[in-house]
Amino acid sequence: MTASGQSLPDPLPDAASLRLSVAPMMDWTDTHCRVFHRLLAPHARLYTEMVHANAVIHGDRARLLALDPVEHPVALQLGGSEPELLAQAAAIGAAHGFDEVNLNCGCPSDRVQAGRFGACLMREPALVADSVAAMIAALADAPGPVPVTVKCRLGVDDDHDYGRFRAFVDTIADAGCRTFVVHARNAWLQGLSPKENREVPPLRYDWAWRLKRERPDLAVIVNGGIADADEATAHLERTDGAMLGRAAYHDPYLLHRLDVAWFGGVLQSRGELLRALRPYVEAQLARGMALKHITRHVLGLFNGQPGGRRFRQVLSEGAHRPGAGWNVVERALAATESGRRAAA
Repeated sequence: MTASGQSLPDPLPDAASLRLSVAPMMDWTDTHCRVFHRLLAPHARLYTEMVHANAVIHGDRARLLALDPVEHPVALQLGGSEPELLAQAAAIGAAHGFDEVNLNCGCPSDRVQAGRFGACLMREPALVADSVAAMIAALADAPGPVPVTVKCRLGVDDDHDYGRFRAFVDTIADAGCRTFVVHARNAWLQGLSPKENREVPPLRYDWAWRLKRERPDLAVIVNGGIADADEATAHLERTDGAMLGRAAYHDPYLLHRLDVAWFGGVLQSRGELLRALRPYVEAQLARGMALKHITRHVLGLFNGQPGGRRFRQVLSEGAHRPGAGWNVVERALAATESGRRAAA
């Protein structure tokens, strides 16, 4: 039951599937990135970049909704504010095989503000509720259960009232949403760039913790500023999961370490994990994909390790050359090994 006493239509997802996830990140979490992250973290929940509902309906779906079977479970994140269009886009996403549809209520970019979606929706809970209800209805006939979830901020600009934040969540929960990813910062719609909005507004994890405590029937995942394994693990004591963003992208081996620590398995070396990507890379190259579009996502694999700078240098320079193939990756790994031996 929600705070207003209304019944929720669907059971909560399996708790383990919410424990670890990788945030949707524009220009980063494309299908190549997600395939790599799946190798690192077999149990993590992955998310697409935000795609506007209009783009899903009218755009190049083969590119925008590219999805490799190994990515599951993977969620499609939608942007938009028109319930009918969001419902149509959600149905298209489910038909393409996505396991979840997530509504973005947290992006603060100028483009989002001009289009009245993203973080702007924090001030329009009734519209978000209508959108969520329409999406849930559109997915009722999906082949399998495809939950509708919401990713939000704590508020916008000078909204510093926890009660307002909780009321926003309750309104959307009454429409049927059971899972909330909480980026534990406000979004400042004026005066800050999107990058600054990820760093300047203060983090208030206690709001997400309190929400879970007061609404135990909802799944609450914490996002924002989680930089290492200890921080991520600490959130599991108070919420249902931790969503990593830039930390997972810039230091992807962190994902592997967390997956092994939280779900079990054998810790593999960075080189073993990267070589496991070879069949995918070579299949993509055979289809005409340039190596640079794939390897840009692995540049942080040796972050903070001896030889890591050399790895990035060799891979960055070599992958951009016409006809670059897997041998470039092997050269980068060999250069890294040389650097590690020299540092030993």
